[in-house]
Amino acid sequence: MGPWTHRVKTGVFPERTYGSHANRDAFITQLHLDWFDRWLKGKDFSNEPEKPVKIFVMGIDSWRDEEDWPLPDTKYKKYYLRSNGKANTANGDGNLSLQPPENEPEDTYRYDPSYPVPTFGGALQHLECRAETEASTVILPAEYSAGPRDQLIVEKRKDVLCYTTNPLEASLEVTGPIQLVLYISSSAVDTDFTGKLVDVYPDGRAEILSEGILRTRYRDSMSDPELMEPNKKYKLVINIGATSNVFRVGHRIRLEVSSSNFPLYDRNSNTGGVIAEESSTDFIVAENKVFHNQEFPSHLILPIIDRE
Repeated sequence: MGPWTHRVKTGVFPERTYGSHANRDAFITQLHLDWFDRWLKGKDFSNEPEKPVKIFVMGIDSWRDEEDWPLPDTKYKKYYLRSNGKANTANGDGNLSLQPPENEPEDTYRYDPSYPVPTFGGALQHLECRAETEASTVILPAEYSAGPRDQLIVEKRKDVLCYTTNPLEASLEVTGPIQLVLYISSSAVDTDFTGKLVDVYPDGRAEILSEGILRTRYRDSMSDPELMEPNKKYKLVINIGATSNVFRVGHRIRLEVSSSNFPLYDRNSNTGGVIAEESSTDFIVAENKVFHNQEFPSHLILPIIDRE
């Protein structure tokens, strides 16, 4: 597992470089040569035992061999979503904390399918990346649309909730699969909820690490979808991918929550119908809520690696 996108294999991006040793071609080519030497040329590798997992740990930008995946010594920790009901944008009061929430008000935003949150960075390439705020529109060509992009332009939107830890006093490694547990409601019978893990640098740069989405009609089953009852509370478990990253001292961990990530994921029309057969005239604006209190403790589950 390396720091690459679907098309960029060098580990070098406009806003971030992982070093020459991250180049996928050189790395994979050597694995291929070793494999052919072993099985076609009969070369003896018995004195060079290999572990089955090789990961690139971002943050410290180095390769590491492991025995299994997920890592056997993973400790899963809950980071709770906290706020006073104003977690909208990165300048809101959203907090990510190891302390469970008290009786706190929910966070609310309007998801308009006509104005979806744009895909900005990440593992996949797109023909074009359009990042819109209330004040401006930025359009990036394909070669700049993927990778570890700064999410600040996305985090200016009021339909993006941001929950951020305090600056870290010690480095923290997060390696493995990540889950987000949300307690939500919506005015619509169907909508989407997204999650994004972000590494926030001391200078404010917000670097995307991993992301995921869940269409609420599939909250309990992918084969037996069920629409929601408007304004009723539901529990969602969202897989937001896997990563390997060391959050350095002074950095902060951020979780973004919203209801669209377009065009990486098709936008939900919020109607409950067959989205592929609908047009923009069918779109419904949804009022979506995320709850975080003692009864409904929404939380992010991070795979922590703690080694001396």
